[in-house]
Amino acid sequence: MKKRVLATRENLPGRGLERLSEGAELVAWPGAGKPGPADLAALAPGVSGVLALGNDPVDAALMDAAGPSLRVVALASMGFDNVDRAAAAERGIVVTHTPRVLAETTADLTFALILAARRRLGAAGASLAEGSWGLFRMHDYLGLDVHGATLGLIGYGQIGRAVARRAHGFGMRVIHHDPYAPDDDLSTSVGLAALLADADIVSLHVPLTEETRHLISARELAAMKPTATLVSTSRGGVVDEEALLDAVREGRVHSAGLDVFEREPMGGELSPLVAEPNVIALPHIGSATEATRAAMVDLAVDNILDVLAGRPARTPLPGSTAVAGAPVGG
Repeated sequence: MKKRVLATRENLPGRGLERLSEGAELVAWPGAGKPGPADLAALAPGVSGVLALGNDPVDAALMDAAGPSLRVVALASMGFDNVDRAAAAERGIVVTHTPRVLAETTADLTFALILAARRRLGAAGASLAEGSWGLFRMHDYLGLDVHGATLGLIGYGQIGRAVARRAHGFGMRVIHHDPYAPDDDLSTSVGLAALLADADIVSLHVPLTEETRHLISARELAAMKPTATLVSTSRGGVVDEEALLDAVREGRVHSAGLDVFEREPMGGELSPLVAEPNVIALPHIGSATEATRAAMVDLAVDNILDVLAGRPARTPLPGSTAVAGAPVGG
């Protein structure tokens, strides 16, 4: 008898859901919008697995609604701040995510933000679109160089290293701050204070945890160069958005490129950062290519099928058990 699996969306890129339905009884949220906690809880009783997106809350209430049959929560995302990991560990539930498959694609987007923010492409494009380009003047749309600049990476995992490789093609000097990553042939490890003071571009590549929430606040922004650019493709909560807004408006930092925000999705209630001419703002599309999003769903499905078959998960969260039924530390 096939085990039941809940997917928080009924349409996802690639053939992952099709494969999942071949190996399990698939129950999917059928709505056009994002399901609320009550919507998912109503579908959860008796499921053995949950396939969720990175902004779907998977809390103790949802786990309890599923009941003792729940063995695995598979995220189609690299970030995992939407999951109550302690509750999952207490219940012996495996939690997985999708590292590796999105690193290169997200690094591409990171570099796009670096280029767009440094060269003020948003403001220049808007001027062209609104018909303001009536005269060629040497001082219009002046940005700052990327080639030869110093890139500071906060977090030096898979995505950070992929960004460093791209930076070397631009002749950039690369430094990083990550207590788990020493020097390598791409980048030099430095302290956070040294990185903030030295970098022309500060790019964030850390998960959102209690330790990293508002890692970049007014104090850190004040430590950066007034010509510096802040880029984030990690999680919105890593940056204090009010502090960043003040710093950009007052010229204490040159620019910012943001793919993530504290409140996602925004709908029509936009963050004031979106309207700032020296901010490039995107709707969390770091991994948004056809191939990468399909690979993320495929990996999430592989994790579910493996755990339900009694095999270890392929990519469990750091600190999580890879086998269902064994609470962490138990």
